[in-house]
Amino acid sequence: MAEVLEMIMVLSFGLSWPLSIIKTLRIKTAKGKSPFFIGLIVFGYICGVTSKIVSGNITYVFFFYCLNLLMTSFDLCLHFYYRHKDALKEKEME
Repeated sequence: MAEVLEMIMVLSFGLSWPLSIIKTLRIKTAKGKSPFFIGLIVFGYICGVTSKIVSGNITYVFFFYCLNLLMTSFDLCLHFYYRHKDALKEKEME
């Protein structure tokens, strides 16, 4: 039962990342995103994945930790990519 509840928790958190990624890709800007916040979440997922590996408790929930880690890492990469583009746009406007 504990694994099912953990999976539901990880899935609940994980549902927000595809939406964030889609929004960023659609609006093509990094404005309103916090790299510190996303970085903390990436760090948390790294700790979760590491915890599963160290404890030897690799179950199906491990897959969801890895998936969320990939999505949050991609979202962080998008932030830096579009932040650079935003800076270039601002320079052009000067």
